Amino acid sequence: MADPMQARRMALTADLVALVQRTIDDAGPLPGMTYLSEQDYDAMVEDLLRAHPPGEDAWIFAFGSLIWKPECEHLEERCGTAHGWHRSFCFRIQRYRGTVACPGLMMSLDRGGQCKGVLFRLSAQTLRQQLGKLCRRETTHKPPNTVPRWITVVSEGVSQRAIAFVINRESPAYVGKLAPGQIAEILARACGHWGSGAEYLFHTVCRLEERGIHDRYLWQLQQLVAEQIASDQRRGGQGAGGQPAPAR
Repeated sequence: MADPMQARRMALTADLVALVQRTIDDAGPLPGMTYLSEQDYDAMVEDLLRAHPPGEDAWIFAFGSLIWKPECEHLEERCGTAHGWHRSFCFRIQRYRGTVACPGLMMSLDRGGQCKGVLFRLSAQTLRQQLGKLCRRETTHKPPNTVPRWITVVSEGVSQRAIAFVINRESPAYVGKLAPGQIAEILARACGHWGSGAEYLFHTVCRLEERGIHDRYLWQLQQLVAEQIASDQRRGGQGAGGQPAPAR
């Protein structure tokens, strides 16, 4: 794999990310939310399996944290391009990598364009269990922010069906297309019990670059987030008065 530091140097460094990290207790489920039940997850997995030939391995398309934290057993990985989808920090979060006081943004696949990512091949023998773990990790409440669906990914000139978790535009958390500067301001300040938005962006860009995938959207964001963190530090903290600035 290519060394990204030899080809191009990221402005967002581990040292800058560390400046954003804070120890935050998990406040628990958000009030007013209806969370998915075990029956809901089982039904989600069944829907995916009904559209897949029995006894065959399946592919998962990873475009963000699944690349550097897959949490599933896979037999093979390869790079691929999903046409008709693009990466976007397009839904707001108040838990995990954000809080109610300082919401964050999370990335998903939104319609249009194309996205280069990583395909993981899952064994048919454990497919149901693996999909169950992935659905429980990627979706939490109703209506879900992201939904699993079969998409087409081109890898080495061959079209391959794969499961991807894409944005649900009907979710109240969906914010659509935000300006890069606005996204950077939020990612540079938001942090939850899972870590910060800056950390999420840092790991994603690093792992993509290691695989020779250069995403111009994320590359611009990492530059802007680095600049925002540095600016906040010069002012003596995150946002006005040293407090995390609220996401707008």
